[in-house]
Formats: sequence, structure tokens, C-alpha cells
Amino acid sequence: MDTEGFPRQFARTRRFSLGVPREFTVSPDGDRVLFLRSESGVVPRVQLWMYERGEERILAGHASAGGDEKAMEAERIRPEPTRARSAGVQSYATDRHVRVVAYTVDGSLWTVRTDGGLPRRIQTVGPVRDPRPSPDGALIAYVTGGALRVVGTDGAGDRPLAEPETTETTYGLADYSAVASIGRSRGYWWSPDSSALLVARVDTSVVERRYLSDPSDPGQLPRPVRYPAAGTANAITSLHLVTVAGGHTPVRLPRQAPEKEAPANSWGLAFEYVVTADWQNSGPVISLQTRDQRTMWVLRVNPVNGSAEPLSQQADESWVEFPPGAPLHTASGVLVLPQARGDQRTIRIGDVLAPAGLQVRAVLGAVGERVLFAASEEPTEVHVWSYEPEHGFERLTQTSGVHTAIAGGDTLVLDSRTLDGHTVTVLRGGKQVGCIAVLAEKPLITPRPVHLTLGKRQLRSRLHLPSWYEPGMAKLPVLLSPYAGPGMQVVTRAHGWYTAVCQWYAEQGFAVLATDGRGTPGRGVQWERAILGDRLTPVLNDQIDGLHAAAQRCDAMDLERVGIRGWSFSGYLAAGAVLRRPDVFHAAVAGAAPTDRRLYDTYWEERFLGHPDLQPHNYERSSLLSLAKNLTRPLMLVHGLADDNVAPAHTLRFSAELLAAGRPHRVLLLPGVGHLVTGEGVADTLLQLELDFLKSSLGA
Repeated sequence: MDTEGFPRQFARTRRFSLGVPREFTVSPDGDRVLFLRSESGVVPRVQLWMYERGEERILAGHASAGGDEKAMEAERIRPEPTRARSAGVQSYATDRHVRVVAYTVDGSLWTVRTDGGLPRRIQTVGPVRDPRPSPDGALIAYVTGGALRVVGTDGAGDRPLAEPETTETTYGLADYSAVASIGRSRGYWWSPDSSALLVARVDTSVVERRYLSDPSDPGQLPRPVRYPAAGTANAITSLHLVTVAGGHTPVRLPRQAPEKEAPANSWGLAFEYVVTADWQNSGPVISLQTRDQRTMWVLRVNPVNGSAEPLSQQADESWVEFPPGAPLHTASGVLVLPQARGDQRTIRIGDVLAPAGLQVRAVLGAVGERVLFAASEEPTEVHVWSYEPEHGFERLTQTSGVHTAIAGGDTLVLDSRTLDGHTVTVLRGGKQVGCIAVLAEKPLITPRPVHLTLGKRQLRSRLHLPSWYEPGMAKLPVLLSPYAGPGMQVVTRAHGWYTAVCQWYAEQGFAVLATDGRGTPGRGVQWERAILGDRLTPVLNDQIDGLHAAAQRCDAMDLERVGIRGWSFSGYLAAGAVLRRPDVFHAAVAGAAPTDRRLYDTYWEERFLGHPDLQPHNYERSSLLSLAKNLTRPLMLVHGLADDNVAPAHTLRFSAELLAAGRPHRVLLLPGVGHLVTGEGVADTLLQLELDFLKSSLGA
């Protein structure tokens, strides 16, 4: 294994994400598959590809122009979750038949046809975001300057459909909470007949303003960011029906859930969150959620007068959560909805429930009456399932791993990550007819995980030992490298960049352990809700239990030398570990740690801790600032100064508390770096600096 070359490879390949095909679209006849993929495993320029009749070809592969200052500035001020990270084709969408494709390069609008012809640039009045052809392929809608506009695919007739009334309003874009926390990135949806659009209007005037600056460039103006911190005002999102002919009809949404129908402990009944929206043959369908997230309504909108009728009303004393892709309608109008059944997160297709024992992760789509979804029987694996009325439920994937899929006609594109690697397989009529190439580089480090189930809570864990280690050798210092937060697993039967990083640390002389504890997905309703009111204690206890249980099974682990590292939530966990349990943890590296839970966003924080004015004790027990005086172990704090997800203030305020308490610590600030650290000269150097700190702190 090339341990010396790995950090640079890790940075150069952007965590081995370059060369990986993504954002698949399958034509309704199943003949064509579109996708994005960078030029190679080390070249970040993204190209638009088409797979057809067993062959791949490039539809669009532009070099970055790099000269549109307005587009570059528009990109710079976008929230980090939506910001482009690579040159070339940034996004694309198609008409109904996947014949007309619209996409952006450096903020400019381009079109290309899948049945032949060269890409064509369409002149627009400003930098373009989220272009989407009408289902009939005659028009392209796009957003620029906060206005929703349309232009003909021939470049004629560019005109506004909805223009912002103030500098604080936009049409056709999703608000920060929708993108960063809810998972909804879209802000408008075409009608099936191409005559109208369902459009989100977002007003951010009530949202608190933050300013991000680059201290390494004092001549640069601070960048304002509208950020809804816990307990503060959210953006106001309303929906409108806008016709291509110029008509505007507001959608009449309910303002709040009736108190008598809400759970007893509800504190925020206003419907502040538009969770999902779509316009299928059955009409516009939207999902609304209350501020406290305990009530969710699914409504169908009358496209003529904007009235809304409820299709489903769900309430829960903790929170209501829909898997990605739900709700959904089949071609005949059968509604696919999530449903809790005991400790199981499942779905209902019409009157039929998914089989017992499945934790449904996502609804992947429907072709005719066939519904595809992803689900787990074992939390470390995710498989693709289908349901058809005449055939019932069927599991389509068998190999251990994490699988997802997209379908069109009788074609299924199966995206599979396993312990053997990453493959994308094209099936037609259930039989393999080809593959789409994955060009990602193979890591110079070969992961050698031992999968363990540990302790009374059956914690799923991965243990990495050095390839050169043999029984009887001296014990190794231990490094915990989890994520352990909501919404993400790192312990699966699939390799990812994190397994390669864990093995790299192991090759440096560590026993590396990663554990998915309470709060992580895939283990059922109660498992996810165990962190309600306290985001640190249950998670930290599970890491400690996993550590001790693993040490009982592996003599190589030296419990007198235990470190922990992490980023974002796991950075918070790492810092909390040395503050709360210095008897267990002897050093920590905490990157981009949300140390003060009041500073994080409304949707994500209030789900677990409630409103800070009503449940202040939840925020106090979950924040780290008051624990600064407890630090007795080596601690290294890292933060990117351009991070608009976890603001640098988290680390700076925490460091100030440590200084005031007379507690020595290290702080590494990264100018110009956001929440995701990927670039050469930063990601690779950071790995080495973390290693040096942990070695010196643990005597490795």
C-alpha cells in the first residue's frame, strides 16, 4: 500500500468522487440513459453523457469559460449546498421524452438534442440557474436574478413569468432550509401539458443576516448570508400557479394545523415548511410540515383556482419524516405514502403495505404501476425492491452492499456500491445489457475492514488494523473515526472514501474503529429518536460501548491511548468526547464542529431539541461552550472560514471559552474553505496535520 501517496490522491480525486457517474435519467421508452460524469478520476471537468444501444457518447463536454464575471459572482454568493464544485456541465434537465436537454456551463444556458446535432447556446438576460425544458420540449424555464423566465428552445421569446417584488424575494428557487436540511433543491415544476408551472416564491426579509468574510483578503467585502438559526424566523415560502400565457394564481395553503388534531406536545403549528412538491398527471401535489415538524399534510392543488384538498394527514409526538421520493403517484393515480408501523419506517402503495421487517430508505420512482424503492433488512445493507400489483413485492438486488436504481420503460439502471467496488449496470427486461463506466481512481490504500456487531445494542462497527499487524505485537493506539449523526451511515457493506481514510490511519499504526450508534438511519424509529432532547449523551455512550466491546474481542487495542477525530457532527462528537469523558478519550481532532446548537439551522436543530426559548435546557445540555473548563486532553480545532453551513463562529466562540478557562488547545483556520474540504494543498495537508497531532498526543 502506498501510504505516502494516498493523501495527495485523496485530495486530487476529491474524495474519489471524480469519474463517478451520477444524476441518471432514463427515457420513458428505456432506450436512452443520460448522466453526468467528470472527464476522468482526476480531471474535474464534468461532461454530459448518453448511454444508448450499449455505447456511451458525450453529448456535451464544455471547457470552463472562466470569463463571465456575473456568473462567477452569482456562484460565489450561492449557499454552499447548491454551489458548483467542478467546471463543465453543472446541471441538466430534459423534456418528457428525453429528446431536448437543457444544461448550464458557467451560468450560461445551452441545449442539445439526444437524436443528433451540436450543443447550442441560448442567449439569456443573466446567469442561469436550474433550467428545465417543458414536457413537450418547446420552452425552457430558468431562474436568473430571482426571476422565473421562459425562452423557446430555438432561442426566441425570452420573457419573465414571475419577477421578484423586492431584493429579498425570489421565484423558482428553494430556500436555505429546503436545500440544506430538508433535501428539496427545486423551486418550480412544469404541468404535464406544458401550459403552466407550480412556482415557489421565497421571501427572506425576515431571516437573520450573517456575514462571511475572508480575513486573508481584507479588501474583499463580506458576503451576506440569510441563515435561519434555531429559534429565529424562517424564510416565508408560498406557492403560485403561473401560466405560460401570463396568468398568476396563488395556491391557497392552510396556514396552520388545527390544535385539536396536533400531538399534545406541539409548540409550532404553522405550516412553515414546503417539504415536497411535484406536478404529475393527478395534478400538483405538495407536502407541508409544521414548524415543530410533528404534523405533515399532503395536499392536491386544483390547478384552476389554487384551492387545496388533503390527501393525507400524519402526526407524531416526535416528528414526521418522509423518505426521499415520497409521496408519489403511479400512472393510474395510486398514491405511494410513507407510514410508520411500530418501529418500522415503511410505505403504503394504495392499500398495500411493504413487507414487515423492511426499513424503507427511499422511493425511487414508478413506471406504470410498478413502484421501485430502496429498503434495508440489515442496517448495513440497502437493496432495491419493486412492487407490481400482479407480482407483489420482489427484491431485485442480492449482493451485499448499498444499491439504488432509476427506471424508464423496461430499462433499469442499477447503481451498486459493495465491498468489491462501485458498478453501474444497465438491465433491460430484467437481463443485463451493459454497464456504465465508473472512472474513479482505485485508492492506493486497500480497505481491510472487519465488520462487527457490538454490545447490548448490537452496534454496527468497522475495525481497521494495519495490514502489517500480527497477533502478539505491541498494542496499538486506538482512533475512533465515526460520523454517528442523523442522516448518514459510515458502517455499511460497501467501500467509500471514509473506509480508505480509516485504513490509511491504520497503516500509520492505529487500530481504527467506526461505529454507527443511536440517531443514525436504518435501525428504526426508536433508534433515530433516542437523541431527542440530547444530541450528545446517547451518541457518546454508544461510541464508548462500541470501543470497550471491540477491545474485548481484539487484543490489539490499547485503551490507555484513545483518540477520536471527526468533521461536522462527528467533529462536535470528538470535542464532546474529550470534554465529557477524558477518562476514556485522550486526544481529539474536531473539524467544523457545531459547538453551540443555537447557532445551527431551524429545521435540523429544532427537530431534536425543540424551540430554544421553550426548551433551553435541551440546548444547554447539547452545547459545548459551558464545558470548555473541563478540557484536560489535547484538542485540535479545525474550521474553514468560508463555511456557511456550520459558521466559523462555532469554533471561534468555543476557542474563546477555552482561552478564558485557561485551557491550551490548537486552532487551525482554513481561509477560503467551506464546509467540504476537498482541494489539493488543503485536504491532503489536513490529513497529515491531523495524523501528526494524534501521533504526538497519543505517543504513537
